[in-house]
Amino acid sequence: MNIIKHLFIERCPKCHKALKNQPNTFPAQIIKFCPDGHYEKEYHPALESCIETIKS
Repeated sequence: MNIIKHLFIERCPKCHKALKNQPNTFPAQIIKFCPDGHYEKEYHPALESCIETIKS
């Protein structure tokens, strides 16, 4: 069962740590980020789009 769970955890492409959820700034916006600040992923359900940002 752990193998299936591992497949659905989103990870940072640079350091491979699990992404964390940011507290909601807007109720319709979902933000996940790398704990080390390498990567950020924003999902906007109203626009049906996902914005991925890779930081140096």
